[in-house]
Amino acid sequence: MDMRTLRRQTRLSTGAVARHLEISESTVRNWEKGRSTPRLDLVKTLHLCRLYNCSLEQLVDAYLETKEGAA
Repeated sequence: MDMRTLRRQTRLSTGAVARHLEISESTVRNWEKGRSTPRLDLVKTLHLCRLYNCSLEQLVDAYLETKEGAA
């Protein structure tokens, strides 16, 4: 499962995720396209896991799958 699928399962928009994490929407889109790496502090990383209803391991796996798909 990639980053976009993980987000879509929660029915959150990229804008909603960005607002929750206090980052730009383009940053979230770039994560989903594999153009950039999520660079979040621990608190925001845990918040993202809660938003996506996933474990840290699932989040890392989704990121790695996204990067592989973008290569």
